[in-house]
Amino acid sequence: MPELPEVETVVRTLRPALVGRRILNAEFSQSRVLIGSAAMTAGALAGRRVVSIERRGKFIAIRLDAGYLVVHLGMTGKLLVSGEITKHTHAIFTLDRGTLLYTDPRQFGRIEYGAELPARVAALGPEPLEVTLGEFARRLKERRSPIKAVLLNQAVVRGVGNIYADEALFRAGVRPRSLAASLTNDRIARVHAAMQEVLAEAIAAKGSSVSDYVDAEGNRGSFQNAHRVYRRTAEPCIRCGTPIKRILVAQRGTHYCPTCQR
Repeated sequence: MPELPEVETVVRTLRPALVGRRILNAEFSQSRVLIGSAAMTAGALAGRRVVSIERRGKFIAIRLDAGYLVVHLGMTGKLLVSGEITKHTHAIFTLDRGTLLYTDPRQFGRIEYGAELPARVAALGPEPLEVTLGEFARRLKERRSPIKAVLLNQAVVRGVGNIYADEALFRAGVRPRSLAASLTNDRIARVHAAMQEVLAEAIAAKGSSVSDYVDAEGNRGSFQNAHRVYRRTAEPCIRCGTPIKRILVAQRGTHYCPTCQR
């Protein structure tokens, strides 16, 4: 599933092509990916101008001159400004210049139009790249769940997913099953710094293309080449040589070094 760096990259590649453009027509061929009526959504979008494009965690919020078009990419969703229509293209937005396509083979993504941002987006936690250490520590101290599960909780911080939780905890030297509320202030500070560091590096590398992810121009990211633990099960740790282990935390595959992470 695209996480914060991937969604941020999509937003940055969408802006030059979409901001200022007007939506002439919207067509939806798969109701599963659309929240609401296809006819009503198409009618509401017709003639609307794109004012700005923002990222809210893993959500893409396209602000129009009236309302918001909000997209969550799910596992395999893509927004493409220069792509071909395929059997997996479930939404076509015809613009006054160009076309925006939504493709999604597994159909776990969602598209929604509304006058305001959906409540589930407004209820998300703070941006991990902006949250202060003090606020981050307060939120962790409230949780008696494993730190990996807490980082994945979008009400705690928004946008962190499996890849970057694993990578941040490795850099911080903290085991994924350590209880968040029991972490010392020093360890919390290390997790906070590592989280922000790895997210910034991944954005600079235009995200991790470990599966279907590409940006809005169809280009892959390169941060997968810098992963230190994620999907490196049984490979030697880059620091100490200990084989990387894979366990389940919050029902998610989790990768860590048993020696470097305590």
